[in-house]
This record gives sequence, structure tokens and C-alpha cells, in this order.
Amino acid sequence: MKRVLAALALGCHACAGAPVPPAVHTQVPPIRTVAPTIEELSNMTYAGLDERLGPVTLKNGRWAGDPPLAGAASRPIVELADSFRVVGDLDGDGTDEAVVRLTYSAGGSATWSFLAVVARDSGALRNVATTALGDRVQVRSARIDGGRLLVSGVRLGANDPACCPGDLVEWQWTLGAGRLNRLVLLGGTSWQLVRFQGGDDTILTPDDKAKYTIAFGPDSSLSARIDCNRGRGAWTSSGPGQIQFGPLALTRAMCPPGSLHARIVKHWPYVRSFVLKDGHLYLSLMADGGIYEFEPIRGP
Repeated sequence: MKRVLAALALGCHACAGAPVPPAVHTQVPPIRTVAPTIEELSNMTYAGLDERLGPVTLKNGRWAGDPPLAGAASRPIVELADSFRVVGDLDGDGTDEAVVRLTYSAGGSATWSFLAVVARDSGALRNVATTALGDRVQVRSARIDGGRLLVSGVRLGANDPACCPGDLVEWQWTLGAGRLNRLVLLGGTSWQLVRFQGGDDTILTPDDKAKYTIAFGPDSSLSARIDCNRGRGAWTSSGPGQIQFGPLALTRAMCPPGSLHARIVKHWPYVRSFVLKDGHLYLSLMADGGIYEFEPIRGP
């Protein structure tokens, strides 16, 4: 027994002087947050649809409220539309959000569409932003690209019957400050003047339309033709539907009598708002309520 203990002691003494192999560290890849699934999105709480509703919680993609009057057949209904889901990183934090389309009917003929953004926050789902699209809007396509939500749709135009929307629209939003911020989609478009609506309406002939054009650059620049002169300037937008033109540097040719040149140059600093409707651009003046109507210049 003494010999065994001595042998063990000598062995342990030898081990004490031996080099210890370095520890092996296995790097565990970070767990990527999984985007909200359709099943989760069909059974969560959404807000921002209607202030009279408050937050609503879907069950299997549907929520039904109480009738507005006792015994009434109609009731408010919110539904997740067509298992619609778009996934991507909208806020640049490296994790994917999900965007869904919700429809809301208060019991009448109108059916309002909304886009809702849902994020996973510490494992829990949260509706971080909601925005309205309008009544009886059909979404044709949607995707998230470069931190922007891009949506193509069809809505009711000014002369469309309620059954059959036909106004094609393109929307873009970014996510920030707890809301979807709609981007102004004028950059990269070109227009020619159709008519001026004011104290005396002026409708342009096909030949005259090409003499009055405006082209918005992809940034804040613009170029314009005003009859016999051409110019360059800048534009800014402080919010949805708001626009203002900076000074326009024009050539100095003498345009023929009867030209709209003087009127447009006079009105240029007073443009304050715009509307895109039925494919046309309407620029409204701040003072006298005049409106310039443009149609798009089609490419070759």
C-alpha cells in the first residue's frame, strides 16, 4: 500500500510541472430575432385604426366589436387581410419587422385599409406603427427595400364607381419616431402643363403643353421650361402634400405676346401645396387659390 501511495505522489508531482493545454472556446453564433409569424400576427393587439375603437386584439385574424345599437345586425369588424405579411428591417436595427394589412368596417359600405408594423421586443410582439391607406384600396405589391416600405396599389379615383377603383398609386414610407413617415414621390418625375385653373381658366393646346414643363431631380433639384426660357432651381417639402420652390435661375429670352411666361414666373414663389390625383400633379398657390394642373411626360 505504501508503494502505491508513493507512486501516485510521484505521478502527481510530475503532472504539476507539465504544461496545461489552452482552453478551447467555442464561439456561439448570435441568435437572430425571428420575424413575427402569420400565426402570431393573427392573434395580437393593434392600435391606431380608429380613435373610437381603441386597441383591438385579433383572434385567428379577426375581431368583432359590439353593435352600435342593441339588436343591430351590423358591428365593427377588423380583419387581417389575406394573410398579408411583408418582412424586412425598417428601422435599421438589424432585426426584421413585419408589416400586415388590416381592414376595418364599421358596418356600412366602406372598408378601410391600414398598414401596421409589428416588431419583436424582448420576445414580445408590439405594434409600433399604423397608417391608413383609404377606403376600398387594393394592394398589388409590397416589399421592404433599403429601409423603405414600398407599396403599389389601386384606389378609388375621382370618377370611379364605388365598385371599381382604378387609380394606380405608389407609396413609400420610412419608420421613425414611432410612426410610418410617407415619402414625397416627386423626385425623378417630369410633367407638362395642361391648364391653369383660376380667375380665368386656361387650357393648353397639345403644342403649348411642351413649352411649359417641370422635372424634379432625384434630390431637391428641379429644371423647368417656361415658354422660350429654361431654368434650374430647387424644391423642398416640409410634410405630406407641402411643397415650396426656391428661386429659379432663368435664361432671358423675350417670349412672344400672349405667353404664360410672365404669369408663371410671378406665381413661382407662391406655390405651397401639391396633390397627386388620377395620375396628374396639381400645384396650388398660397394667395389666390389658383391651381396649375400637369400631366406626366411619358418616356419614349
